[in-house]
Amino acid sequence: METVELAAEIRETRPKSRRRGLRREGNIPAVLYGPRTKATAIAISSVELRSRVSASARQRLMRLKSSSPELNDRHVIVKEIQRAPVSGNFVHADFYEVDLTQPLRVAVPLRFTGKSHGVAEGGILQPLVREVEVECLPLEIPDAIEVDVSALDIHDVVHVSAMTFPGNLKPIFDTDYPVVTVLPPTVAEAPVAAAAAEAAPAEGAEGAEGAAAAPAAGAAEAGAKEGAGAKGGPKEAAADKGGGQKKG
Repeated sequence: METVELAAEIRETRPKSRRRGLRREGNIPAVLYGPRTKATAIAISSVELRSRVSASARQRLMRLKSSSPELNDRHVIVKEIQRAPVSGNFVHADFYEVDLTQPLRVAVPLRFTGKSHGVAEGGILQPLVREVEVECLPLEIPDAIEVDVSALDIHDVVHVSAMTFPGNLKPIFDTDYPVVTVLPPTVAEAPVAAAAAEAAPAEGAEGAEGAAAAPAAGAAEAGAKEGAGAKGGPKEAAADKGGGQKKG
């Protein structure tokens, strides 16, 4: 594993306002500790730490460089980083000193490689965990562990016991948990079914409107004929009446 250097200096812990001053200068307060190391307050460059640490290599091994003999050339890993809730800037860090001859347990990110058969058929690759815990020597900590998903069909699952761990890495787990699977493409079919369901009532409603319009038109036509007959009736009756009187 590649070892990177990180500049560090011992810092004063009093007064508390000194922490704010460190952050204004672009540094962050940190603590160094270990099984044989007394907790020591140190200061680290925020920009430098961000360049050394990434989401894909959180457990990277670092060698401290300092003008202080108490810190210089110590090998450490990041145990915890605190961030500001809004900006996400680093505000504090904890470093753990390691013995290069002793194995330790660390969480290593997973990197999924290849295109599975299930994805080619429309399935969705679904990682179930993003990192696994392993035990190894500090210099053997990998940046990531690759998981080949090429052979996965829909509903297939890779368990941690089936993974290949490089070198002398030893996976640590109590149960054989799933790591990644391929889901069926059910989400993509839902909008199509919904559109078909909406179209069916619309066509039925349109037919119902046509059926209701036909009787209404027939009723209107019958009414018009009936009105015309009523209109000519009185005139014919008056003519008949007049003709009868002239005869008498």
